Amino acid sequence: MARSINDTGFDLIRRLEGCKLQAYTDVAGIWTIGYGHIKNPSVTPGMSITQEQADQYLRDDLASAESAVDSATADVPTTDNQFSAMVLLCFNIGSGSFAASTVLRDHRAQDYQAAAAAFGMWNKAHVGGQLQEVAGLTNRRAAESELYLEA
Repeated sequence: MARSINDTGFDLIRRLEGCKLQAYTDVAGIWTIGYGHIKNPSVTPGMSITQEQADQYLRDDLASAESAVDSATADVPTTDNQFSAMVLLCFNIGSGSFAASTVLRDHRAQDYQAAAAAFGMWNKAHVGGQLQEVAGLTNRRAAESELYLEA
């Protein structure tokens, strides 16, 4: 049976992503709603949803990250919090980047302290054409790392 993010991880991603119940355009000009939901159903100007719908869209949107992390860790001991933290990272950076990440490599080697520290490597974004550390990503990675290490 495929694994799913736990309640602690779901609450954390809700807090990290933030929620808007009215449609808005994101920084790339894409119509978005809830916790960054963009499709199924397609988001349109003027659209509004309930908190319950936003939570369900997020659960639906997390499914591919859950599947990617589940496949990558199926043969390695992985706690619910480790799984959930890696799902949050995968959801944010994409499954290809997650598959190639030091977080996953160290987790698979069962070097959990190194894996937790490696979350911090994913705190940069292109700003004005330059790869720069972003405070929001640094804070997000710290929260994910903390969840990863929780028993």
